[in-house]
Amino acid sequence: MSTKKRPGWIGAAFAATWLCAIPSFAQVRAVSVTGGQVEGVLAQGVVSFKGIPFAAPPVGDLRWHSPQAVRAWSGVRKADHFAASCWQTVAPRGFGPWTHEYVVQGPVSEDCLYLNIWTPARRGSHLPVLLYIHGGAFLQGSGSVSVYDGSTLALRGVVVVTVNYRLGALGFLAHPELTREAHSAPPGNYGLQDLIAALRWLRGNVAAFGGDPASITIDGQSAGAIAVFDLIASPLASGLFARAIAQSGGGARPNGLSLAQAEHIGQVFARSRGATSIAALRALTPEQLSASRQGPNPQFSPILDGVLLPSSPGPLNDTPILMGVLADEDSYEDTFGQASPTALKTLLRKIYGGMAPVFEKLYPTSTPEERASAALQIPRDLLLGPFDDWTRTLLAEGRQPVYGYYFDHIEPGPQSARYRVFHGSEIPYIFGTLGAAPERSFAARDYRISSELSRYWVSFVKTGNPNTPGLPYWPRMRLPNPQLMELGNTTRLRPILPADKLRAMERAFAERGEQK
Repeated sequence: MSTKKRPGWIGAAFAATWLCAIPSFAQVRAVSVTGGQVEGVLAQGVVSFKGIPFAAPPVGDLRWHSPQAVRAWSGVRKADHFAASCWQTVAPRGFGPWTHEYVVQGPVSEDCLYLNIWTPARRGSHLPVLLYIHGGAFLQGSGSVSVYDGSTLALRGVVVVTVNYRLGALGFLAHPELTREAHSAPPGNYGLQDLIAALRWLRGNVAAFGGDPASITIDGQSAGAIAVFDLIASPLASGLFARAIAQSGGGARPNGLSLAQAEHIGQVFARSRGATSIAALRALTPEQLSASRQGPNPQFSPILDGVLLPSSPGPLNDTPILMGVLADEDSYEDTFGQASPTALKTLLRKIYGGMAPVFEKLYPTSTPEERASAALQIPRDLLLGPFDDWTRTLLAEGRQPVYGYYFDHIEPGPQSARYRVFHGSEIPYIFGTLGAAPERSFAARDYRISSELSRYWVSFVKTGNPNTPGLPYWPRMRLPNPQLMELGNTTRLRPILPADKLRAMERAFAERGEQK
């Protein structure tokens, strides 16, 4: 199915020509939204509005409360710069494979419930809307990260929105006192509540930016993709979006701690901070809350609270879904680089127990080339096996189409041989933000891939179907043999996993009595 495409510079030249035809406006008209008026910035055919509040600052007594209504302001608010990112530890130079363009820059604060909008200068009305939810293990990330700039997608006729949501303990603490305070509201999951508040804000305001409130697509990567699946499963988000994209996400069902388990962790956390009540915890600074303590710090993330997320899986919000994985998702893990025969056999025994000898035949390690290949394939396939289960669940229960992808292009740059197709490396190709890291020395091939991915994504955002003229046909996944669209180096269909590996995985997990 691979076809030759026009070089990326042709599309760029066309876009530049089109931009030159757009008149330069000296002033951008103010837009009325909930709370007041905002004025954006016009640049190269796109108007951006940065730092728009969609809820009241969750500080003081509002810490660990459901998001409250926006506080009104007087005059015209200049939406010309990003607001602070939600409270987190920052590493502005990056870490692991994620260089500066993938990580948070600038200030962080509890006062962080803001979103950003990019819309075509000649926007008309009823444009499809993309709400992008950042990743970061529910501990890091921001809507202001450079690779999420929405300008290129806006030029393709989409209103792009990025959003901040509360993270870590500030976003996902549970505690018996908070449950009593909540009454009928969700007792926790404040970060997910923020996302629902942002969706409700868009329903009421995105038309002022040329967007169609009935045509909102939610898209997230990593933790953001888990949030997408949580929103698909949440009764509180029903009807707030029309389509969903999950990049490197979890399963189709939310899974996590029960409310009682999360409350226990919250009590232990409070004691570790010397706090005997929620009032005492609210009196602490974010620095005091996030400071390291002896012993493991809890991993705060979505819980099955029984209100926002059902305690037992219920019906899914039936929506078209586009979801996929990358070739080397776990390349940032230390085990990824282990290529000695002993290390690989130890890894297989740890994963597959008594069935390790079967997998040793599936991943031969006799030569250095085979060992290098096995080191790549073992973690990759361990991800694709569960992905097959999640896909079958969606296909069996949903009526809407599901489209799957497998991205396999190595982004050039520092340590590309080590990290290869690393977790999240498709993002700048989708957003058309390769220019955020010029030091990576992108070639014409990278721009061609970026153009292809952007066009597929925009088509799905517009119609719920990624297919668009001029690109290879991308069929929906179907039982009994769902297939993925391979994107990047080639564009073709491929099985989720070879049949022999898939059968072996099914046996291994069945024998261990585990759910993949």
